[in-house]
Amino acid sequence: MDTTTVIDREVQRVRKPSPRYRVLLHNDPVNTMEYVIATLRQVVPQLSEQDAVAVMLEAHNTGVGLVIVCDLEPAEFYSESLKSKGLTSTIEPDA
Repeated sequence: MDTTTVIDREVQRVRKPSPRYRVLLHNDPVNTMEYVIATLRQVVPQLSEQDAVAVMLEAHNTGVGLVIVCDLEPAEFYSESLKSKGLTSTIEPDA
């Protein structure tokens, strides 16, 4: 008679969520509001017209607007794409 007891332990892996980054748009006195809105929608397709207007107005009124919060690679891509189209953008860790 086999008296060996097998304890079945479930191995749980806790995936740390990858750090998130904020893509910021800085106000600039050069580009028109229409251009900024169109560029935001082109670079970040998931932004609605209303979202893009809100980001532009936030940047216009406070100096900086939050475009999107996402993983590092897309954040870098969005920020670089905005810069390549003449807008000022930075990224920072999402606290």
